[in-house]
Amino acid sequence: MRTVGVEEELLLVDPESGDPKALAAAVLARVAHDDPGQHVFEKELFRQMLEFATHPQEDMTALAEEIVRCRKEAARHAGELGCAVVALATSPLPVSPSLSVNHRYEWLADRYGIPTWEQLVCGCHVHVCVESDEEGVAVLDRIRPWLPVLRAISANSPFWQGKDTSYASYRSRVWNRWPSAGPTEPFGSAERYHRRVEEMVATGTLLDEGMVYFDARLAVRYPTVEIRVADVCLSAETAALIATLARALVETAARDWRAGRPASEDSVSLLRLADWQAARFGLETELLDPATMRPAPAAHVLRSLLEHTGDALTAAGDAERAEQGVAELLRRGNGAREQRRLLERAGSLRDVVTECVRHTQG
Repeated sequence: MRTVGVEEELLLVDPESGDPKALAAAVLARVAHDDPGQHVFEKELFRQMLEFATHPQEDMTALAEEIVRCRKEAARHAGELGCAVVALATSPLPVSPSLSVNHRYEWLADRYGIPTWEQLVCGCHVHVCVESDEEGVAVLDRIRPWLPVLRAISANSPFWQGKDTSYASYRSRVWNRWPSAGPTEPFGSAERYHRRVEEMVATGTLLDEGMVYFDARLAVRYPTVEIRVADVCLSAETAALIATLARALVETAARDWRAGRPASEDSVSLLRLADWQAARFGLETELLDPATMRPAPAAHVLRSLLEHTGDALTAAGDAERAEQGVAELLRRGNGAREQRRLLERAGSLRDVVTECVRHTQG
């Protein structure tokens, strides 16, 4: 059974006003005091962000429970300092980000300028274990058309600097300003993958391999494929669904590779359009069907994803969980829909944030 781990980035906010708070260093100091030796929480690019990482899990129920537990622990530590955590991929309210003290982050700000200061965005990264780099690259080549679907499922960033962007995942539009971000062409082999990464770093445009921000990549520190397209999800259940589907996509791709079935030849140009469609509309209208690269209703594309990964889901004992998760998601919508629903009901973006604080804690 392939293990799966999840990294989530959370916003730190004032629980009353909803304004982002630059308190990550203080929260991490409190974590170190209360729970010495833990390695769950880390700082991120800005002091208004806090990241946690789960342990690798085989059982999706255990993974979902750990996501909830980590969110509650983050909320407890933040609450001791008078702030709160919220699973929003962008701040609905205006904010001036404060850079964390770190040589790497200072290099980013100096090298890339204003786009760096616009990266107060929170993602969800899913790590799925692979047996080798060769298997990992074969997986990367075969999951490419399905990544926009995961983007649409997770979309949770409709607001930016106090305005409705008209996007479901505006975070993805901000993130793609990094020069190495986005979809990739098929690599064909681990040797060609590593050569491409070395060539990119050798340009001097990137500091190191860790700044190769492909939508999915071989993880730098772990024997995993790291899928990086998802917004942090408002609901922990949606985050667990993303992880479940990600593992099924990896397993399906690995089986196809072992069976000699070729990878899709969809161009990066088409994949960028599929990704834009997913970011713009989420699950509200149509996605580009990975089988045809033509518009199809979002519900149809999600059913196609379940069919595509059906054998892998069944083998892992995840089929019922995935089917129920997709049905519930189509019924209630993703985080972007919920945020807009909250705004319509409450009439204030501040109320949206404070209500989402409660959603984050379950």
